[in-house]
Amino acid sequence: MARPPRPGRPTPAARPKPATPRTSRVKPKRPPLAQLADRNDLYQRAVQCVEAEIDFVDQTFKALRGRHARVLREDFCGTANTSCEWVRRRPTNIAIGLDLDHDALAWGIEHNLARLKPAQRPRVELRRSNVLDPHPDLKGRMDTVLAMNFSFWTFARRADMLAYFKRVREDLCRDGVFFLDFYGGFDAFKQIRERRAIPHARKAEPSVIDFNHPFTYIWQQESFDPISGKLVCKIHFELPDGSKLKDAFTYEWRLWTLPEIRDVLADAGFSRSTVYWEGDDDDGEGNGVFTASEQGEACASWVCFISAEK
Repeated sequence: MARPPRPGRPTPAARPKPATPRTSRVKPKRPPLAQLADRNDLYQRAVQCVEAEIDFVDQTFKALRGRHARVLREDFCGTANTSCEWVRRRPTNIAIGLDLDHDALAWGIEHNLARLKPAQRPRVELRRSNVLDPHPDLKGRMDTVLAMNFSFWTFARRADMLAYFKRVREDLCRDGVFFLDFYGGFDAFKQIRERRAIPHARKAEPSVIDFNHPFTYIWQQESFDPISGKLVCKIHFELPDGSKLKDAFTYEWRLWTLPEIRDVLADAGFSRSTVYWEGDDDDGEGNGVFTASEQGEACASWVCFISAEK
């Protein structure tokens, strides 16, 4: 006869099966978008419109000289985005980029030059060099030289600006033209912080690193010294998840005025400088059309181009 089970102890058949542990399905935490974003890619999407820039340079040079420019030098070229756009325009175009920033040049080679067609890539030459240094092989060869994105404001002393402009003039060909951009207005003297929404990249212009998220571009004029003219500006980026790339770029410039720069260009030997003032759209904003002018408006902020003819 089988022994009865002890009180309180279940028979083997009645014992509950041990619970099978459930596998946790916690999704791995995604890193903040700011860790995935690339500051150079965001800069090119938010700040640069190389198509419009080269449109202006190409058309204005032709109007001034009656021919197309062929050899372009991009000073302070950074990632060489503009140089790449130049060689896309015509199969005879050549671009030379100068910059001191090794990392920016390397990024441009990996991301911008790599996107060019095989026949276009050899027509872009990048040099890690100071724009003040002599380049004997370039002397008298450049149809046009560009100093864009206010990069030449890095020269705070008039003597240095004059030396730079003389170097550019020396390297231009007989009928060469130097192009610069410029900004001003009474807001330029203020400590301000402006935000601008940047949408998804257009299908025709995918993000260089396949990071096609909208984001917010933040321009900050952090400080201005009215005695020295020293202006410190910063660029920040804010991503859709709230993460930020703070101090992505920092610039320490002198806030120059148009009359000062035109005087230095004249002293450097340029025969004529012309200011191209932007028109207004129906909302009073810039319309992207720049016209030669000797008189501007007292706007809070404005952007213009300058051409200087050898």
